[in-house]
Amino acid sequence: MGDLIGIFGFALLAMLNPTLLAAVTVMMLLPNTKRLMLGYLLGAYTTSITVGLLIVFSLHDTDSVETAQHSLAPGQDVVLGLLLLAVAYALGGGRTEGLRERRRERKEAKQEDKGPSESWPERMLGRGDARVTYAVGVLLTFPGVAYLTALDRIAKLDEGATVTVLLVLSVALIQQALLEIPLLGYAIAPERTQRGVTEFRDWLSRRGRDVATVGAALLGSLLILRGLIGILG
Repeated sequence: MGDLIGIFGFALLAMLNPTLLAAVTVMMLLPNTKRLMLGYLLGAYTTSITVGLLIVFSLHDTDSVETAQHSLAPGQDVVLGLLLLAVAYALGGGRTEGLRERRRERKEAKQEDKGPSESWPERMLGRGDARVTYAVGVLLTFPGVAYLTALDRIAKLDEGATVTVLLVLSVALIQQALLEIPLLGYAIAPERTQRGVTEFRDWLSRRGRDVATVGAALLGSLLILRGLIGILG
């Protein structure tokens, strides 16, 4: 029982993936949110389930799980954390006001000449094309340390094939809960869910910069702390 609690605990940690959170936020800002999320979710399932089964059944005996768990060195956490703190400083500080103002003026001038231009999220996610978000989900769902640790514990249980497959599927499902919960809302209460998404868009348009500043600072600090613990430990 304790092993299962540990496995599902690491699955919950895997759910707190900054890349997934960013992708969900971007998709909520675009039209056809439901279709975009469904495409991304299917792509994420493709990667997480395939890699999970491959590791548990084929690569555990070669210690590749342990090797992969240490592929993100503590030093990399510190570097990434410092970069996020720099982003938070740039977003929250006043030094970029002039640059942002000049960029806004140039953007408005281009819009007057060429009409409304597409935003970067729209270009990245294929303007509402679920096939594109499927590809993005496949490419961005890289196994993190928490997910790999859950797989390692599943392999060490040494259960039969059926139980092992079910555990891997359970971990993959938990990891994508940030996508599954909104999609479940669309299936059960579509109008209410759409109102919530619309309200989120409006709120983010008003407070998006403040949220990004605080989020980047918090995540950067946590990464630096984790990296320092790894280095000193």
